[in-house]
Amino acid sequence: MDPFAVGIVSLILIVLLIWTGCYVGIALSLVSFFGVWVIKSDPVIAVRMMTLSVTETVKHVDYAAIPTFVMMGLIVGKSGFGADIYEVANEVFRRLRGGLGIATVAANAAFAAVTGSSIAAAAVFSRVSVPEMIRYQYSKRFAVGVVAGSSVLGMIIPPSVMMIIYAFVAEQSVGDMFIAGIVPGLMLAGAFVVAILVMTKIAPRFVGAGALVQRAAPEDPLSVAQMALKITPIATLIAIVLGGIYTGFFTAFEAGATGALTAYVLSLVKRKINFKAFKEILVDTGHITANLLFLIIAASMYSRMLGIAGLPFLLSQWLDHINLGFPWLMTVYVLLLLFLGTIIDTGSIILVCVPLFLAAIESMDLSLVWFGLVTVVGAEIGLLTPPFGLSCFVIKTAINRRDIDLNDVFLGAFPFALVMLGVLVVLIAFPRLSLMLL
Repeated sequence: MDPFAVGIVSLILIVLLIWTGCYVGIALSLVSFFGVWVIKSDPVIAVRMMTLSVTETVKHVDYAAIPTFVMMGLIVGKSGFGADIYEVANEVFRRLRGGLGIATVAANAAFAAVTGSSIAAAAVFSRVSVPEMIRYQYSKRFAVGVVAGSSVLGMIIPPSVMMIIYAFVAEQSVGDMFIAGIVPGLMLAGAFVVAILVMTKIAPRFVGAGALVQRAAPEDPLSVAQMALKITPIATLIAIVLGGIYTGFFTAFEAGATGALTAYVLSLVKRKINFKAFKEILVDTGHITANLLFLIIAASMYSRMLGIAGLPFLLSQWLDHINLGFPWLMTVYVLLLLFLGTIIDTGSIILVCVPLFLAAIESMDLSLVWFGLVTVVGAEIGLLTPPFGLSCFVIKTAINRRDIDLNDVFLGAFPFALVMLGVLVVLIAFPRLSLMLL
């Protein structure tokens, strides 16, 4: 069978297997194994390819960054620091129309800078901010929508687990990816704030009556000293992790390990975590890390199979032949990201799509770091869109209210998905925004 035909069939099979519920790592590894077997007509070569993929992946020291950042995020999530940040942001923004929504975005941005997980942010702020917004007469759809929308900041503002996965697939520096993500992440947070202010003007019923008035100061407002005390843990972690990476004092692995240790010490100082909770964190870190590493190993197999089939090179040649050009290439790529985002998760999208388009992007002398930011932002839109919409499912489960169904969550998140798409277009049109700090 022609190698190119095998490559095309393998892509179709992977999407079909994932769509029918097959675990992504299993789908990638099985299709890769049989693909190499068919191309080389020898199962031994396929076994050797799989073995080489495992050994080359596991021995890479940079993969140690994954458990450290996962552990840091879990500690921060269980320590209640998210609630502290929201309380401070609420105090700062309560005088603005839509202030609670803006406070949610600001708190999510700060939370994202130390967790790297959209799902963790969605779970935390569903419990913290949704009841508060509903209590102050914000609409239910807006309340869940702003949490869903701002939760995606967890995968864009560094540190981000998805950026780590992309860095390994594209063979880029994790530190460069983190630094490049700062400006786009802040841009997206700012765009959400602007969108909330605009919605209070043009769609007041969607936002809710409570968003249209200034809230009076609470009976016991936070003092400056109290606010400083509440934000100190998050500020300390941001300074250590991102400051260490930005100054070159830490590698990404060292920053993650130092951040996890610091988060644990701070949680002990504030008496937020006991031995039982810490044991749960260790177990969850192991589960998540094993899951991610298996995905990366499977992606390595998939990339090698595609290389043997010659699909990335042939795709690049075909794009050059039809003279698709940069605008149309990125249009096709974004549409593919949006489509896959409706059926599979962000990590799977990165593992499936990136190896296909790397050769074409490199042939145009485009930055692979910039391409990574475009990929992560585009794939993250899928967290807010049906039928997959993982952040929306997490929020529905976390709030556990009969008066808010999944349809409310998706409709509430829709305006924020459009904002993300607008920011994505800006990032594509102006690549320098993603590279200005490098």
